Amino acid sequence: MAGIVDVTINTTRNSTRQAILWPKAMGPIALSALGIALVFCFILSIGWGAIAIPPLQVAAILMDAIGLPTGAEIALRDQSVVLAIRLPRAVLGLAVGSGLAIAGAAMQGLFRNPLADPGLIGVSTGAALGAVATIVIGGVLIGGLDPALRPFFLPLAAFVGGLTVTLIVQRIATRDGAINIATMLLAGIAINALAGAVLGIFTFISDDQQLRELTFWMMGSLAAITWTSLLPAIGLILVPSLLLPRMARALNAMLLGESEAHYLGFDVDRTKQTIIVLTALITGAGVAVSGVIGFVGLVTPHLVRLAIGPDHRYLLPASAMLGGCLLLLADMVARTVVLPAELPIGIVTACFGGPFFLWLLARRRGLSI
Repeated sequence: MAGIVDVTINTTRNSTRQAILWPKAMGPIALSALGIALVFCFILSIGWGAIAIPPLQVAAILMDAIGLPTGAEIALRDQSVVLAIRLPRAVLGLAVGSGLAIAGAAMQGLFRNPLADPGLIGVSTGAALGAVATIVIGGVLIGGLDPALRPFFLPLAAFVGGLTVTLIVQRIATRDGAINIATMLLAGIAINALAGAVLGIFTFISDDQQLRELTFWMMGSLAAITWTSLLPAIGLILVPSLLLPRMARALNAMLLGESEAHYLGFDVDRTKQTIIVLTALITGAGVAVSGVIGFVGLVTPHLVRLAIGPDHRYLLPASAMLGGCLLLLADMVARTVVLPAELPIGIVTACFGGPFFLWLLARRRGLSI
């Protein structure tokens, strides 16, 4: 356990200085390339499925929807499929993938550990616990609600669960106004274990219908999303995602160590608190609308770091873009590989993220696979 707590980026002071002074030319080039890739993946995701719609037709439908005439003939069926079904799903995939990836990059910078993940402090498990409790025993509470409010109850419960766990972990790790990262990590591990036990109890007492819904939700899915349930989650993901890049210089300084960052003029404790709250908001909101999707927050920042270096001024936005691309591609695989059925998207991300995680561990240990 001590080895997990004490693990940090194995780098010398010179290599850390290189991380802060990484050549600026690489960042804009990477961001431009990822921006183009993100637009391509977004349009391709909307057109991909049992009913194939060419990318140019998708672009024409989207332009027509915002009042830009294209002169192209648009079939009513294609327009309905794009605007009512696939567009909200693609927007959700883009938001959740980007949010989880930028939250993962910030957590890795905060812990100074490229193996860190937003779920490390229990946010994902807490959100899952709130949702599962609602599925299994929430019928009594939902029955007294206005029918118009019922679709919001499960996402709200998941968000409250994630936020509650974050506050508990932060309270345990805070002493004299300062957050101890090692204590937070240990508290997160304990909370994850406890919440996992409670999830097992709910799974055991659930009936067949609840078990089916619970299992599919726990593995993640972008299906059954509507504009009504999507828009509140987008705000909770987008605002923190736009604020996290403002912490880039502080995260770069913290690569040198907390004491060095303090001497450089950064408020280390405030930086910790801000990053923890923002990543909790992103992860809790993402889990609330898409279920538990693993490995995106772990794998994406490391891929970006290998490509353009660890400068958080570029690492954070680049991770967000690549995370959106990866989740859109994973969703395309999930909904088409076993037609007419649909795989939970968490299975797809685990199939790719698991082997990568093992390779990453072996690489850090100096092994070859």
